Amino acid sequence: MAEKKTKKETAPKKKEATKAAAPAVKAAAPKAPATGKKEARVGVFICHCGTNIAGSIDINEVEAYAKTLPDVAFAANYQYVCSTPGQKIIADAIKDHNLTGTVVAACSPRLHEPTFRTATKEGGLNPFRFEMANIREQGSWVHMHDREGATEKAKDAIRIAVAKAALLEDLIPKSVPVEKAAIVVGAGVAGMQAALDLANAGIKTYLIEKTPSIGGRMSQLDKTFPTLDCSQCILTPKMVDVGRAENIELMTYTEVESVEGYIGNFDVTLRKKARGVLSMAEAEAMGISGGGCNGCGDCEPVCPVIKPNPFEMNMKPRKAIYIYHPQVVPLLYTVDFDSCIKCNLCVDVCGDKKAIDLEMKDELIKVKVGTAILALGYDMFPIEKKDEWGYMKYENVVNSLEFERLICASGPTGGHMVRPSDGQTPKKVAFLLCAGSRDNTGIGKPYCSRFCCMYSLKHAHQIYEKIPGVQSYLFYMDIRSFGKMYEEFYYRIQDEGAKFIRGRVANILEDPVTKNLIINAEDTLLNRPVRLEVDMVVLAAAVQPSSDTDRTRKLFGVSCSLDGWLLEAHPKLNPCGTTTAGVYVAGVCQGPKDIPDTVASAEGAASAASIPIHMGEVELEPYFAQCIEEKCAGCGMCVNLCPYQALALVEKEGRKVMEVTEAKCKGCGTCGGFCPGGAIWMQHFATPQIVAQIDAFLLGGVK
Repeated sequence: MAEKKTKKETAPKKKEATKAAAPAVKAAAPKAPATGKKEARVGVFICHCGTNIAGSIDINEVEAYAKTLPDVAFAANYQYVCSTPGQKIIADAIKDHNLTGTVVAACSPRLHEPTFRTATKEGGLNPFRFEMANIREQGSWVHMHDREGATEKAKDAIRIAVAKAALLEDLIPKSVPVEKAAIVVGAGVAGMQAALDLANAGIKTYLIEKTPSIGGRMSQLDKTFPTLDCSQCILTPKMVDVGRAENIELMTYTEVESVEGYIGNFDVTLRKKARGVLSMAEAEAMGISGGGCNGCGDCEPVCPVIKPNPFEMNMKPRKAIYIYHPQVVPLLYTVDFDSCIKCNLCVDVCGDKKAIDLEMKDELIKVKVGTAILALGYDMFPIEKKDEWGYMKYENVVNSLEFERLICASGPTGGHMVRPSDGQTPKKVAFLLCAGSRDNTGIGKPYCSRFCCMYSLKHAHQIYEKIPGVQSYLFYMDIRSFGKMYEEFYYRIQDEGAKFIRGRVANILEDPVTKNLIINAEDTLLNRPVRLEVDMVVLAAAVQPSSDTDRTRKLFGVSCSLDGWLLEAHPKLNPCGTTTAGVYVAGVCQGPKDIPDTVASAEGAASAASIPIHMGEVELEPYFAQCIEEKCAGCGMCVNLCPYQALALVEKEGRKVMEVTEAKCKGCGTCGGFCPGGAIWMQHFATPQIVAQIDAFLLGGVK
């Protein structure tokens, strides 16, 4: 039945040359799909996968069944088909039995499809004449207690795969050139590390940061666990390296406006926000000799406007013209135009440097890059949503980042740990771990924020350093000290006198006179309620994706989890890549990580992003749509449906037809499934092939 339907299909018309704007692709036009199966000779290779498959499926019965299927010329089984001997069986069978297609019944194609494609190619066939039947994840593993049912399901899967393999055609991968430049979005420790690695590999790198200076969340920390290094002491040298790197073009106070193109050829439009201050390089380019901002700071004292400083968690003021802290890179002042009253006092004091321009406007800049890395960082969960803990209701309840600034020598109190309500030194401090994390109430976050346990231990140590005679209390669910030297650090804090109470805090109340805080909780180890009066409470608030993550990931076509974290292509085998070729992820935007893991992921992303650039060109899988122009009505309905912006209406021979930018198309089939005229042909997933699979399933292979 499938044979009759395939004969009615019209092969797509050979594509015309791609638009001049698109890079040339080096490949011949693909052949028309097969229109019959008379000469099909398919080989079926069934894997035991140890006992993963053979433990639940009768392999010999499945092999015997495969030999009875139409178009099957050879069938065999082997313990591990993915092994070198297993691949040789495939290659030899293709030659010995003159096979026209292969089917491997094994695990997920996500794991071993490239392996078996290569084996098919080594046998002398086009590698895309291969089809995989997943009889492990979709068979033996889900039917491990039903051997008969799992065996029958494996037969079905192989029959369906053979039906498609008999109609597979030769496909020729195409190559596109790769621009020798990369872009890194986000300049926290992950973005800086990725940019430095790319730059050191000789790649021009654009490092984009939406705030006026680089450093990210790490620059707000006092010390880092478990070594207790000063955060700025280890971060500042890296910031300076970024500012000086010859191959890095640092663009702070800049956001991604739009993204077009595909791997090797991304066209990124950047919005350089009006800073109101010229750098020395910008002043020189404008012909202002000896001009531009040198970071002297004369402008800041004369500014009459006072605003909260977000870098200091709004616990310290700043002016309308400001830098976040003395160690900023670049050392360049910024005008907050939302609060500037344009009194020109800063302009007057700047004098001959002529660095301040209060009429400056946003500027759009276009860059062309081959690959992109997203290092978008994280934000703190708004813990005030958990009303029972009194954050933003009671002055002496602070979150972890506020604590970092309070205890930091460069912070608003000069490193003197005091209560926000009265400036007194606290003698009893409670730390609430998992504040908003591992929370299934619907208000908090269901996941573990991963590094909160460790920084709370660090905070407990820091108050012992700063305040003689202080007592700390840590309310926890479980202490997760997972990294190198982390468990030892946990024991150290215990030895220093910290008291650990296992149990969630029910609520926090305030004594209106003393401003002390009353904690009501349960000690689940002693199985009794706890009522504790303390001077100050620190909430280890959950972390969540940064506010700009969702907008930016959509521009680059990157997927996210239900929690908003960016999704990798494969959590184990491709943890730095994404489903959009040429776009990679680094740091906490992928999920909670501590600093060592963040830096490691950044180095991995930089390594992966550099490979296509150094290769000079990338090969694209030929799973793209083709337009059958004589059937196309030019309605354009498919254009807006394409999630990859790969389709466009073009004028040809006096009428409009759809054209595919093959390098952008991912072969998802959205357009082909919707087209009312059947004018779109999906390579490797063509209508005859899909119909043959449906027939094979519904009719059980009956002809």
